Amino acid sequence: MRGATRAAGGRAGQLWPRPPAPGPGPPSLLLLLAVLLGGAGAQYSSDLCSWKGSGLTHEAHRKEVEQVYLRCSAGTVEWMYPTGALIVNLRPNTFSPSRNLTLCIKPLRGSSGANIYLEKTGELKLLVRDGDLGPGQAPCFGFEQGGLFVEATPQQDISRRTTGFQYELTSRRTGPDLHALAAPCRPCSHTEVLLAVCTSDFVVRGSIQKVTHEPERQESAIHLNVSRLYRQKSRVFRPAPEGEGGGWRGRVSTLLECGVRPGHGEFLFTGHMHFGEAWLGCAPRFKDFQRMYRDAEERGLNPCEMGTE
Repeated sequence: MRGATRAAGGRAGQLWPRPPAPGPGPPSLLLLLAVLLGGAGAQYSSDLCSWKGSGLTHEAHRKEVEQVYLRCSAGTVEWMYPTGALIVNLRPNTFSPSRNLTLCIKPLRGSSGANIYLEKTGELKLLVRDGDLGPGQAPCFGFEQGGLFVEATPQQDISRRTTGFQYELTSRRTGPDLHALAAPCRPCSHTEVLLAVCTSDFVVRGSIQKVTHEPERQESAIHLNVSRLYRQKSRVFRPAPEGEGGGWRGRVSTLLECGVRPGHGEFLFTGHMHFGEAWLGCAPRFKDFQRMYRDAEERGLNPCEMGTE
């Protein structure tokens, strides 16, 4: 494994291919006008974090626009028998100000029946085309760039269709999709490592047990033996079973293209959570981290404090 690998915290490059250019034309002018006028005659539904609804509440001959209101930083939208369109209004009460937020969406497995657009002042950008569910596709954009507009595509049999996606709001600025969270698989600088220690969702010291690859998802899973747990926001790392030498066990994901291989010795692993999965950020060898931490400490440049023994 390289001295320091950047996987979840990259600010350059692209993790997944950008959304394909739209094929069929955009939603009809009349439907878009209904959106801009507030969706007159639409059905209204609201929930704190997630929404589940049905297009069967609409009259078959009407293209109604339904308003959905959500107030959490993460959740799920599931639209069964999609007809007409949805406007997903996110009004999170956990972050401020909204201009510093990034919104990512990730289609549920088997999602079909609608296109998902980014909409602002009548302009539409295709995020996810109906049926185009690439491995791990999760487009991201700045919260201020617009809202989500979900339009049903014409279907002969809507009974077999459900459009669904997870959404996740974060105060971290990311690239256009989850590919950008990992690329370009380059070593982190000393400054990036020290900042990652302070801002990551997990920070652990440990060794690599094994690396498995998932070509269909273009991902690799790094299975870790953790000797010291500095921080974790979710229970990614759990106590090792009895008889396995103590410590914790867990796995983190990174890009298949990064070519991660098992390495000897101990590393400091950092990273962030995305849709319930741990993604690797900076991962220097622990001895290298100790050296750069002590050097920064002597010069009073450490952004935060942590034990290095």
